[in-house]
Amino acid sequence: MEKIYISESGPEVSASIYGFWRYKTTALANQKKIEEIVNYNLELGVNTFDHSDNYSEGKIEELFGKAISSSSIKREDVIISTKAGIRKSSDKKNEYYDLSAQHITKSVNDSLKRLKTDYIDIFLLEHYDPLYNVEETASALTKLLLSGKIKFIGVSNFNVFQHRLLASLLPQPIITNHLELNLLQTSAIDDGRLDFIKEQYSKPMAYAPLAGGRILSGKDKKAIKVRKALTVVAKKYNINIEQAAVAWLHKLGAIPIIGSPDKKRIKNAATAFSVKLTNEDWYQLYNSTK
Repeated sequence: MEKIYISESGPEVSASIYGFWRYKTTALANQKKIEEIVNYNLELGVNTFDHSDNYSEGKIEELFGKAISSSSIKREDVIISTKAGIRKSSDKKNEYYDLSAQHITKSVNDSLKRLKTDYIDIFLLEHYDPLYNVEETASALTKLLLSGKIKFIGVSNFNVFQHRLLASLLPQPIITNHLELNLLQTSAIDDGRLDFIKEQYSKPMAYAPLAGGRILSGKDKKAIKVRKALTVVAKKYNINIEQAAVAWLHKLGAIPIIGSPDKKRIKNAATAFSVKLTNEDWYQLYNSTK
């Protein structure tokens, strides 16, 4: 798989990223499964992995850290992205957002321990928090950069104004916005987020590239219409509709995050980068969403 720069200031990542947000069940959150999935992705050329301290309350980071440290994989050969900012209430029943300087600093230090590494390649603020003190958080992020604990900063689910405000207070550019983007969720194209990311010479990290499976099996009218259009394009290139849907994201300049634990689906998404849709193909798919 080809490597591409996520932004003008780096780093170089695999053309598709593997994310662990689905690993919330006991069946998946185990050492053997994590090691198997990591090794399989590396065989396909996927060397960039997306985490969060919110995934199984940090357990996935811990299992991943053990998998990497106990293998022959060199730390510099993998790119690790992780996020913080979503917290559970004391009774575990509700979620809330916390981008305070104190919480972000603690989250980074805790993630470093669980991941068994000295640095995080890409650290993202997982969700906008309207209550955070942006100056204090920017200062905390700057200290983490200067200490070498994080190399690059990203955001997740920020709008253009939220993104711009934080960026104005940091010593280096925000390199990406981690957002939902797929043929059934195109709001980032319409609301300016995608244009703003491109203005910064960056690429978005696109999670849920298959809309959580809705593109493949959704029964609603829009999903059925999109699936029919994908079938036509897939037949043209002798590929399947999963590959066509992910190729649509690549054509847009997005970096898809593969979330499936199924090897067949991982391979479908990972190989889609080699499919070069024409502009006509891209618009044929895009227009099917209307």
